Amino acid sequence: MLQLIAVHLFAALVAPVLVARFGRKVFLPLALVPGSAAVWALTQTSAVLSGSGPTEAVSWVASLGMHLTFRLDVLAWLMVLLVGGIGALVLIYCAWYFSSGAKFLGRFSGTFIAFAGAMLGLVTCDNTLVLYVFWELTTVFSYLLIGHYFERKGARRAGMQAIVVTTFGGLVMFAGFLILGVMEDGSFSLAGLVTSPPEGTAATIAIVCVLVGALTKSALVPFHFWLPGAMAAPTPVSAYLHAAAMVKAGVYLVARLAPGFAEVEAWRWIILVAGSATMLIGGYRSLKQHDLKLLLAFGTVSQLGFLVLLVGQAERAVALAGLALIGAHAMFKATLFLTVGVIDAAAGTRDLRQLSGLGRSLPWAAVPGFLATFSMVGLPPFAGYVGKEAALEALTHDGGPYESALLAVVVVGSVLTFAYGMRFLWGAFARKPGQEDTSVDREAPGLFVPGIVLAVAGLAAGVVPSLGEALLSRYAGSYPAGEAGHLTLWGGLGLPLLLTIVVIAAGLALFVGRTLVERAQDSVILGPDADRAYRTTMRRLDRGAVAITSFTQRGSLPVYLAVILLVTVSAVTIALVNSGAEPGEVRAFDTPVQLLVAGVIVIGAILTTQARRRLKAVVLLGITGYGVVVLFALHGAPDLALTQALVETISLVVFILVLRRLPAYFSNRPLKGSRWWRAALAASVAVLVMALALIIPHARIADPISILFPDEAYEYGYGRNIVNVTLVDIRAWDTMGEIAVLLVAATGVASLVFLRTRSGQVHRIRDRRSDAAAIWPSHLPDPATRLGPSIATTGHARRARTWLPAGGSLSTNRRSVILEVATRLLFHTMLVFAVFLLFSGHNAPGGGFVAGMVVGVALTVRYLAGGRYELGEAAPILPGALLGSGLFLSAGVGAVPLFFGGTVLQSVKIDAHLGILGEMHLVTSLFFDIGVFLVVVGLMLDILRSLGSEVDRQGEATGSAVPDVAHDSPRSTPDDAEPVPRAPEGQGL
Repeated sequence: MLQLIAVHLFAALVAPVLVARFGRKVFLPLALVPGSAAVWALTQTSAVLSGSGPTEAVSWVASLGMHLTFRLDVLAWLMVLLVGGIGALVLIYCAWYFSSGAKFLGRFSGTFIAFAGAMLGLVTCDNTLVLYVFWELTTVFSYLLIGHYFERKGARRAGMQAIVVTTFGGLVMFAGFLILGVMEDGSFSLAGLVTSPPEGTAATIAIVCVLVGALTKSALVPFHFWLPGAMAAPTPVSAYLHAAAMVKAGVYLVARLAPGFAEVEAWRWIILVAGSATMLIGGYRSLKQHDLKLLLAFGTVSQLGFLVLLVGQAERAVALAGLALIGAHAMFKATLFLTVGVIDAAAGTRDLRQLSGLGRSLPWAAVPGFLATFSMVGLPPFAGYVGKEAALEALTHDGGPYESALLAVVVVGSVLTFAYGMRFLWGAFARKPGQEDTSVDREAPGLFVPGIVLAVAGLAAGVVPSLGEALLSRYAGSYPAGEAGHLTLWGGLGLPLLLTIVVIAAGLALFVGRTLVERAQDSVILGPDADRAYRTTMRRLDRGAVAITSFTQRGSLPVYLAVILLVTVSAVTIALVNSGAEPGEVRAFDTPVQLLVAGVIVIGAILTTQARRRLKAVVLLGITGYGVVVLFALHGAPDLALTQALVETISLVVFILVLRRLPAYFSNRPLKGSRWWRAALAASVAVLVMALALIIPHARIADPISILFPDEAYEYGYGRNIVNVTLVDIRAWDTMGEIAVLLVAATGVASLVFLRTRSGQVHRIRDRRSDAAAIWPSHLPDPATRLGPSIATTGHARRARTWLPAGGSLSTNRRSVILEVATRLLFHTMLVFAVFLLFSGHNAPGGGFVAGMVVGVALTVRYLAGGRYELGEAAPILPGALLGSGLFLSAGVGAVPLFFGGTVLQSVKIDAHLGILGEMHLVTSLFFDIGVFLVVVGLMLDILRSLGSEVDRQGEATGSAVPDVAHDSPRSTPDDAEPVPRAPEGQGL
């Protein structure tokens, strides 16, 4: 079964390419894909009937009880035949239905095949969680198929309506499956649920939730309105999804669970009320439709209610009739939809008021149309008659109130079915008095074949009812009550035969008096319009969402943070109080130095809250970070201290780069009215974090896994630096995810800063003249003389080796002799130190992350000393190349062990004797660490390029200098900074 689903997936992927290359005739070979499923099911018939049908189980997410488990019993066998067989015939029909120039046929073909594969998985899988996956896949694919003509507003609305309703039902159903699965003695296996159904209030609630999903999928009241709207889809979609596949999913689920839950009181009444209302309302609405397709759509709604009524009962005889009607309905309703498609294509309309004489002009459409209609209304010797007679026979045996009500609904619904069936035949094929025969186009013979095959199959199934009984009685026998039923053409004289005569007579009377019936329907309003109620609900939901969003999304970052922190404090405090957790033994400090450092951190935090200047607040905030560095060092954690120091330094630099584009002060308001509640909230968060730090370590009930890390790091990671080995070996998957997040963050930062597209060029000093010429308007002074003497240097001067080749590009007020000299001394030293940290990190403090941060600090210093051109000289490479190559290297190194029988990210130690160089001990996780190093360097380079050089370039492009943070005080004068010419309006970039 998995192989068949895989074939459908493969065909769905290649179908668009084949259709685009060879055209609509590709639908013919594509029909072999669902057809193969039907053929396979036929080959398994004897095994299925003997109770030894094929099963398949593959462990998937074992921790959740989610396994790919499939089985083919009688019900699944029947559904596979319908899904595969009718799917193949509909694809054959598509080869002639669509014109050669039809648009989006490739997408249609792939979606159709994918839907057939999802439906195949749905009806064969035994795991409820996997069933939900296939359930939602059919929802998504049906949305795409219904909205195939997406240029039309009606198609888009119909697709959205279908996906909203069925997705809602699917989520409710999923909740029911979860409740059933986690209950004591519950199971995620459909067979297990039916064999040993859980009991109690929770089980009843769960089964009601499951029924909601089935009712929405099969368009039962009150969710019936989406199916008629879905007639905006192409006719082949209607013939397949709404006759044999999608809507049958809900009927299938009811039939699958009924043997275990049909005697639950809530189940019985939901099935009775929803099924009865659907059968009667659908039939009633069909009598007033003028569009043949809509007439069949409401008829389908009615028939789905009928099917759910039958397969949802506990009696075996009623269930057998329902199973027989599932097959009969699929055949006659698919035939009728295909027939309407022929009529629409030949006559150009589906309005029965404009059609006349098609019975003679389209005989190859009329024949299957008549045969299918006779089966639908229940005339002998068709399959529909056999199933309906079996239902009447079964329901007349028990005269209880419930059964009597059910019998009355079936009889009245059958009368309506007969009436709208005759209305269909009359509207589609009869010659109307006083109306000329409708002219028709000649259609390809292949267009008639699928309908004729299905209509003849419905007749053949009715002629040999004993065969259907032999095939279906095994599953019907699994129902919990009553005697075995029978399928027969002649049940003798009795009440069922009398009721059949009444149905035919009353149905003919309604048809003959159709004019009066339509007038009566127009003058009577039975109740609220479900479609209108849906649209009203969606409008109110949209308005409510807008109101809630406007209230919650206020555009204020302080408000957002306050809400998050308030919820956190409230929820965690309540949990701590209810748990009764208490802090364990607390030691205030180990050495007096810790007290001194803690005092500095507290003072820095208090001063930060008092600062109004942004730069001052950032610098003071850095005191707390560097204080933590000292605490780490005092506790003997050099790795953590080094990492924290580097991160704090980089954070400080990034803050300063961002502050260049922000006002110098946080606000011109004194904020006296809100400072107290802000202080109270901050204090609450601080107290909570302190409490958690004291309580959580002592709340552990099991030994921490970290106590195993020292031995594991050395024995399996081959390193003595536990921190680094943890990152690159023990928890390498976490590190892989983190560097992927870093890559995404770098992309996001650049996307926010670059105005249009990310430049693919690294700006170096040799590009300065062209850049300046592009930025400065022609009437202003030459940028070569305006921006510094180095721009007009000779070729000999440019070839001279310098430590900071782009230093001269900065204006004089931006240059710092001390910073330039320090950069010349430290830059290469920092690079060498980074390499040392990278290679020594496995056994000593260091590692790829720390080394990458050191290189980032070095690049930052180089940029601050020489400007954006100096950054290009220091790192003449695109950040994306470093980011991508680093992630590729880490992932590639992690996958290499798979080729040698190992596991992902497994490390190997390589020992070698290098002669006079000594012994070499190399661990392959070093290459993973190099990938981390490249990602971190790429991130730092991307941040500097985005928030640094690109902001500089944009400032120059607008004709204004990027403001120095030291000169952005509102008390400073224009003379504090060197004037820079502005480009006239309209000439700046």
